[in-house]
Amino acid sequence: MTEVVILSEAAAYRVKEMMKHNEEEGSMLRVAVNGGGCSGLSYGMSFEKEKQEDDIELHQHGIDIVVSTEDASILNGTTIDYKESLMGGGFTIDNPNAIASCGCGSSFRTAKKEGTPESC
Repeated sequence: MTEVVILSEAAAYRVKEMMKHNEEEGSMLRVAVNGGGCSGLSYGMSFEKEKQEDDIELHQHGIDIVVSTEDASILNGTTIDYKESLMGGGFTIDNPNAIASCGCGSSFRTAKKEGTPESC
């Protein structure tokens, strides 16, 4: 069975650094799908202290990850990585369910869910 979200070691390392910097040790990483963006849906990541009743919980590279069951079908098999370049660093998200995305890569849509596109 495919993991809902796959966190690379590089992304996990960066998340742990952010948790420490923001005094969020012991929190869970929430990976979510929100409405909006050029293509209709956008990704969200945040820290949370408590799991919700409808959450799926994952454990990868020492990080507890939560995803709502509603977002799980949209994110199923999504890989989150962290890349550094001369222009800076950032998280990259590869979602095999996305059929279209905008140029920035943070907005997308799937065959089953289009979301609510916004003007860019």
